Amino acid sequence: MKHSEWWRSAVIYQVYVRSFSDSDGSGVGDLPGITRRLPALADLGVDALWLTPFYPSPMADGGYDVADYRDVEPSLGTLSDFDALVVQAHELGLKVIVDIVPNHTSDQHAWFQAALASPAGSPERARYIFRDGRGNPGDDGDEPPTDWHSNFGGSAWSRVADGQWYLHMFAPQQPDLDWTHPDVHAEFQSVLRFWLDRGVDGFRIDVAHGLAKNLAEPLPDLGAASVDKVMRYSVQDHPLWDRDDVHDIYREWRKVLDEYTPRRIAVAEAWVAPGRLGRYVRDDELHQAFNFPFLLTPWDCSAFADVIDASLDEAADVGAATTWVLSNHDVIRHATRYALPRDSDQAAWLMSDGTEPRVDQALGLRRARAAALLMLALPGSAYVFQGEELGLHEVADLPRDLLQDPTWERSGHRDKGRDGCRVPIPWEAEGPSLGFGPGQAWLPQPASWSGLARAVQRGDADSTLALYQATLRKRREFGGDGTLEWLERGPQRLVFRRQTGLICAVNFGPNPVGLPAGDVLITSGPLDSGRLPTDTAVWIRG
Repeated sequence: MKHSEWWRSAVIYQVYVRSFSDSDGSGVGDLPGITRRLPALADLGVDALWLTPFYPSPMADGGYDVADYRDVEPSLGTLSDFDALVVQAHELGLKVIVDIVPNHTSDQHAWFQAALASPAGSPERARYIFRDGRGNPGDDGDEPPTDWHSNFGGSAWSRVADGQWYLHMFAPQQPDLDWTHPDVHAEFQSVLRFWLDRGVDGFRIDVAHGLAKNLAEPLPDLGAASVDKVMRYSVQDHPLWDRDDVHDIYREWRKVLDEYTPRRIAVAEAWVAPGRLGRYVRDDELHQAFNFPFLLTPWDCSAFADVIDASLDEAADVGAATTWVLSNHDVIRHATRYALPRDSDQAAWLMSDGTEPRVDQALGLRRARAAALLMLALPGSAYVFQGEELGLHEVADLPRDLLQDPTWERSGHRDKGRDGCRVPIPWEAEGPSLGFGPGQAWLPQPASWSGLARAVQRGDADSTLALYQATLRKRREFGGDGTLEWLERGPQRLVFRRQTGLICAVNFGPNPVGLPAGDVLITSGPLDSGRLPTDTAVWIRG
């Protein structure tokens, strides 16, 4: 591996900006708060941080509704604060990746405001996806153009004052851009350069699989494929997702990224059908793509073995390194998912405030610690979501009047959405927000998180924080890129060896099992008379 290809083995820490560290007592995390905590990330042992959107935004979707792509939301800081963050991160040896949101803008963006002020068929509306409605003669187009559903629930179309409709695959405040328009291409290449010139090391591309759409008339109805999120990716030649021409956009972006030294990268958030992800990381496109099949894998020996093989094979086919991720800001934290019965209805569990079924948090944490050793032993790059290094669980019982995820309202209060994984993380055992900031946090933290605070775990050699720190340091010794050799592939135990001499074993079975030969380096939990207990992982020098 060339040294400049740092992303192939990097461990990247996701900072959900609003929930990481609040410097001014507003209750919301901000850029100065992140800068203040950067030494903690360097001490943890990660290589880079990924910042969720911090741009000016009405916050209809937590900042993923961007009103200005070249500035900072005033409640989160200033451009000078951002520059200071990048400088401090680089001094600590940390790279900085920022979110970019190219599928849609905020409805407060200057382009969309100009579109609303302009007539149907105008150049201003051509940057978005406006269409006349449908209906019977004389109905004046009072029905949406298609039956397409938003990812957040409800119709994907909203009507404006003059009777036309605009497409929004997410909230109505997030109108989709039309990527067939040359202005859109030029604008985002300019935005990339704006942040690259300020020193960022890469971009995470939101909804990377959704930019290209087939908008040829007549627009088709999709029936169940418009509602069922899984079915969307099994429909051949879907008009909205994972279309072949999206790759032309990323070839353009790759040329921009390659203009800069040292190397800058882009990682795709692409929810696509099996076998399609490798297309995003061909050598003239993006550098990485999130491995959602791995994230969604249940706690099962064979399932993990299969997804690991498939992921490595698909990446190898195009000469890329795969990524591994267990949690992020859009899914229930894995310390809780692994404690739920397999195939649980997670939305229903959230609606019960986490009572049906009741979760065994100790079981979930034991499995989450083992999963961390498994993930960090695999060849490729790993993404860590803030708080997983503390063993944080999903907060399922947030008061309904505090929920901010647009899914809650768009679903008619049938889906509580993603706020439970976005609760501000604890830094101290005491205080109004457990060290997150000087005042109350924007979402309340469970009282039990006092014992999981970073300050508490820092002095405990058996803590989850200590496990992550030790594992990340040892990972540097063995290297993160390369291949693996299976020594055992189920049905109860996974064991593989890396070519650098690292052996990882995970026991998914109900009974303790023997250890592979070699020197024990790290275990996710105590051994049982020299044997590996259930739901436990070990690293061995073989």
